[in-house]
Amino acid sequence: MQRAVILLRAKKVEFETTYIDLTDKPDWFLKISPHGKVPVLAVDEDPLFESNAIAEYLDDVVPPRSHPEDPFKRARNRAWTDFVPDFSKGINIYYTKTREEFEEKLAGAPKFLQKLEDAIAKERGNDGPYFNGPELCLVDAAYAPFLQRFALIEQFVQTGILQGYPLIKAWSDALLQNDAVIGSVAPSFEDVFFANLKNRGFYVGTLLGEGVAAAE
Repeated sequence: MQRAVILLRAKKVEFETTYIDLTDKPDWFLKISPHGKVPVLAVDEDPLFESNAIAEYLDDVVPPRSHPEDPFKRARNRAWTDFVPDFSKGINIYYTKTREEFEEKLAGAPKFLQKLEDAIAKERGNDGPYFNGPELCLVDAAYAPFLQRFALIEQFVQTGILQGYPLIKAWSDALLQNDAVIGSVAPSFEDVFFANLKNRGFYVGTLLGEGVAAAE
């Protein structure tokens, strides 16, 4: 969902958001979401589902284009967007149940981070700050939610792992300061995210501190 909202905000499209309790999905939602997943974009009352499809549609119909105009470059961007599921699984240290599992996941993260570090270096050819350059693109919108969650956890676990990947670090910092990304989540997002980690028994939930506990 967040990817679509980032694009809508970046393109300055007026929209309304309806939040769904994924543990108790209403019948009306299941009728318009064939896979029972968010996001779903209602376009003239017709539903469009799946993040990639929604992002591509928005870029086709709402100028300016966020994808590169060059067909080869555009295809390369799509390929790196397809890497998002592998990348998110590789760095999601926050969804681990024990310290041992946390450390194992952290030890495996460099493999995924290095691929993305190399991609930024090879694909961009400029100073950024975003994946392609000075303007937000679909690749940025795809990775921003995962980098945002990683940054939230990093302030507590302080692994310092991104220091070894300066291009990703600078990219993440730029994304998390972008208004389209900042406003892409509900005001209660951080509280809900932290409470979910604690309530589901994830290891990092034990490291969040009293201030976060109070937010539940």
